[in-house]
Order: sequence, then C-alpha cells, then structure tokens
Amino acid sequence: MPTPVLRTERLLLEPYRPDDAEDSIALLTDPEVGRFMGDGPLSAEAAGALFGRIFTKVYAEDLFDVWAVRRDGRYVGHAEIKRTDQVDGHEIIYALAKPAWGAGLGTELARALVRYGFDTLGLPRVYATVADANHASLSLLGRIGFVHERDIAEDDGSVTRVLVVDHAPA
Repeated sequence: MPTPVLRTERLLLEPYRPDDAEDSIALLTDPEVGRFMGDGPLSAEAAGALFGRIFTKVYAEDLFDVWAVRRDGRYVGHAEIKRTDQVDGHEIIYALAKPAWGAGLGTELARALVRYGFDTLGLPRVYATVADANHASLSLLGRIGFVHERDIAEDDGSVTRVLVVDHAPA
C-alpha cells in the first residue's frame, strides 16, 4: 500500500516529491536538528543518498511509510513509521526544521503518527527510540502517553531510551 496522505489541524503529511530534495538535505544536515538522530547530522552527500533511497527503495518496494511534513504549503519536516528489530515492533521517527520548533507541531506530528499506527496499521503498540539527552523529545512523548520500557547502551557510551505507547481498548 503506498504511503497515504495524512492531515492534522496544521500539518499535511504526504509522500515526498523529487523537488523536496533541497529541503530534506537541509533538514538532515542541520547540526541542531541532527544532533540526536542516529550518529548525528548527515553530510550533504549522505543526506542526498538517503533522499534518493526514499524513491528507489522505500517507495519502489513499498517498505514502510515515509512523509514530507508541510505547514501552509512549506516543507517543515520528515516523518516515518516502520518496523525495526531494535524495538521488535513499529517505531515512529520524526524531525522538524528549526523554524517549526516551539509551536506544538512536534506533538501534533507524533500524535498523528501514533494514530496512524493504531487506526490504519492496526498495531497494538507503537515505539519511539530517543537519546536520553534529548529532553525535549522525551518530554513531548511522555505528554502523549509514551512510557519508558528499557534503555539501550550505545557503543559510544550514550544511552537510547526505548519508549512505548499501547493502544487503548475501544
């Protein structure tokens, strides 16, 4: 099933378009945005290659859902939900460009991803992995019902928190 379009009060989540390359690369190479993502901000070359794989691999093989996030027609971030072995379930991943910070868009985006996981994918639980130093994301996810499940000790000595939210019975 191709990645669907999702709407929230202020956001539009839609499949990436080739003309999103510049915005996506800017997001993934931004030092402040990327400091808690994987191994940190990507180089422009790595971000460009990752953007290309969205089309050649993820969409082409229908691997998982990945969206460009827009507000008022402008690119403001990235979102995805995918199965990962690290949590043995589906994990939400999202990043917002700095101009979109502080307006509650992260909360709105995370809620939309969780709702999609429960309502569309039929998941019993949704996970998030967050660097223990990323207090803003830990707080945001706690406010929408995520709870700490366990910690992962990383090779560099840092800690990643595994958070989970269970689908409430109807």
